[in-house]
Amino acid sequence: MTNIGIKFNPKKFHRSQLKFHIFLTILSIFMALPIIFIFNNAFKPFTELFAYPPRFFVRKPTLENFKLLFNFSAESGIPASRYLFNSIMVTIIVIVLTLLISSSAAFALSKLEFKGKKTFNRINTLALMFVPVAVAIPRFLIIVNLGIFNTYLAHIIPLLAMPIGIFLLKQFIDQLPDELIEAAKIDGASKWRIYLTIILPLIKPPLVTVAILTFQTSWGNVEGSNIFVDREALRTLPFYMNTLVSGSGNIVAGAGMSAVAALIMFVPNLVLFIILQNKVMDSMAHTGIKN
Repeated sequence: MTNIGIKFNPKKFHRSQLKFHIFLTILSIFMALPIIFIFNNAFKPFTELFAYPPRFFVRKPTLENFKLLFNFSAESGIPASRYLFNSIMVTIIVIVLTLLISSSAAFALSKLEFKGKKTFNRINTLALMFVPVAVAIPRFLIIVNLGIFNTYLAHIIPLLAMPIGIFLLKQFIDQLPDELIEAAKIDGASKWRIYLTIILPLIKPPLVTVAILTFQTSWGNVEGSNIFVDREALRTLPFYMNTLVSGSGNIVAGAGMSAVAALIMFVPNLVLFIILQNKVMDSMAHTGIKN
């Protein structure tokens, strides 16, 4: 058996590729504009933030907005570090548990035979249609009945169900030959051993993609802090950032702090994607193993 991969880059440049390079360069610049704006906006003084017509690039960069954010945090009853700690802890736990649940469920739905398999597949596919807002009330009722309201579990449990993660992983595992599973069974491997030693190593690219999607969902989630938690010490960084404008009592200062907050919330997503982009591209190419 050999690994079959898809190569994105040709061995050498040819003049026939020039038109594609020009098109992709223009598209890349266009796609980078929001990122450039976020960075520029965070360093704008208030005179440029409220300038008309609005300016895209900052002319007189300043760190005043960052100072205002840190000073506001120091004056509040709960420091920003507490919100940051809550976000980091919740995000790490959600990523680990989501990868474990999604990958094991995808393996079962793809390679195992059991009663109701097709029904569960249909349910997962249908679940892709529902946005979090549509199920906010049922989630709230479940959390209250489970007795986890005002706990960290109220942040974690609602985010563990990730239909898109199961779908992506199942599509990838479907491409793996059944002969691998059969050979492992002949050697006496249990289902859990097959999952841990065969399936998981082969699905690293889609696992990375699911991890990035999970990080984005958890890192920017405000639903838990708004609905499932009313203790300030349990709320997360996105909630804190979203309350800066109204909480500061100063619209001008609040706008500057909001610009910094948008940058702080965005940078981890950008860094994570840059580090793991090769795995994401492998996942999107649907690589697998074939005889």
